Amino acid sequence: MAQKVPLVLVLCGSFNPITNMHLRMFEIAKNYFNSGDKFNVLSGIISPVNDGYKKKGLLESKIRCEMAELALKDHKWVELSKWESSNSEWTPTLEVLRYHKNAVDQKYGQDVRLMLLCGGDLVETFLIPNLWKEEHMNEIFSKHGLAVINRMGASPEKIIYENDLLYKYRNNFHLITDWIVNDISSTRIRRAISRNESVRYLIPDEVNDYILKNNLYKN
Repeated sequence: MAQKVPLVLVLCGSFNPITNMHLRMFEIAKNYFNSGDKFNVLSGIISPVNDGYKKKGLLESKIRCEMAELALKDHKWVELSKWESSNSEWTPTLEVLRYHKNAVDQKYGQDVRLMLLCGGDLVETFLIPNLWKEEHMNEIFSKHGLAVINRMGASPEKIIYENDLLYKYRNNFHLITDWIVNDISSTRIRRAISRNESVRYLIPDEVNDYILKNNLYKN
């Protein structure tokens, strides 16, 4: 049997706040890849966007990183990276992947495959005009690839089939079905908190306690 390719998964996003679904995505992907004969997952990286993203309702990166640290404190193979969040300006996803590719190669002393972990809804954004640079998409798809956790309402297979650029790199899109339906999202978490509804068991307990203690997402 051929030796498996060492693989590191990177999940980018706002993490406003981090949820159990974010953590679950890593578990689903790890199970998928390690059950096959091509890849061996070494670790996972969570990379929150910086404040330059300027998304409405986005808490400052310091707070979002503190919540992520609390969520990951007992996780042995997924870690938080503050590199992107500490940058002074919004950082394109490709630059994030380039940075971490160099970092993991140095850390593990070998050529590691670095793959972007995402939900099926991200694939839809590749079709939005001027949102992604074509040269960025080419490099992301060809050099890294995507591990796509399919969510309710998303149809990444159809999108990939109907777009020539995505179809060209279809073998680098790993479409992973989450058979246990979980539609948790940060947006819904924030909405529930703003309405004084409990979100316990939807986010890590430590994150829930942090939000309550600091009275976050109330306005």
